Amino acid sequence: MSDIKLNIIKPSVNNMTARVFLRAAGFKFTENDVYGKTRSAEYLAIAPSHLTPLLETDDLPKGALWESCAIMQYLCNKHDLETFYPKNPEQRAMIDSAMFYLIGTFYPYLARSTYPALGFPQYPGEVGHSDADADTKEKARTLAVEALAEPLDVFRAFYLDGKPFIGGANPSIADIRLAATLEFLAAIDYPLPAWAKTYTASMEKTLGDAYSEPAADVRGYINYVRSQAK
Repeated sequence: MSDIKLNIIKPSVNNMTARVFLRAAGFKFTENDVYGKTRSAEYLAIAPSHLTPLLETDDLPKGALWESCAIMQYLCNKHDLETFYPKNPEQRAMIDSAMFYLIGTFYPYLARSTYPALGFPQYPGEVGHSDADADTKEKARTLAVEALAEPLDVFRAFYLDGKPFIGGANPSIADIRLAATLEFLAAIDYPLPAWAKTYTASMEKTLGDAYSEPAADVRGYINYVRSQAK
C-alpha cells in the first residue's frame, strides 16, 4: 500500500469526516495542516480546486483526491472495508443516497446557517456573500436555520428508521459524514432533537478516540469563535 497523506484544515467538519474515517478504519497516514496554504502555487499544482480534505497517494491516477465522501468511498472500495461501506447494492445505495442528500440538500442550509457565526466565507451567489445590508443577510440566515429541521428529520425517519446508525448495527461512512456535519450546529446553539443527540453520542462512544480527537479541533474552534462574540 502506498503511503497516505491527508491535507487538512482542522476547524472544518468536511475535514473532520476524513480524519475520523482514516482513524476508525485503522489506516496509517500522515496529516498535514494546510491552513492558509491552499492558494499557494505548490498546493494548487496538486489540487487546482484548492479544496480540503485532500488525500495524496501514488495509487491514484492524479496522485490526489478531494471531497470527503469520495475519499471514504475510494478507500473502502480499495481495501474492502465492508463494515463501513457494504458491497450489497441495496445497502450501498442507501449509504450513497444519505451522503448525497446531505451534501446536496442539508449541508447548503447548514452552511448558510452557521458560516456567518464561524467566520467562514459564504458561496458566490448567496445573500450572505452579496453586498446586501446586514438585516437582509440575517433574514436569509434565519430562514436557512428554520429550513434545517425538515431535511434533518429525513435522516431520522428514512435513513435511520429505528436503527442505531444508517449503516445498521455499525457506523457507515454516511454516519461519519452526518455526525461530523452536526458538530457545526453548536456554533448557533441549534436545538438538536433528542434522537440526534443520542445518535451523535452513540457515534462518539462507538468510534472512541477516532471520533473524539478530530472532533476536539472542531469544537475548540467553535468555542473560540463563540468566546470572541461575547
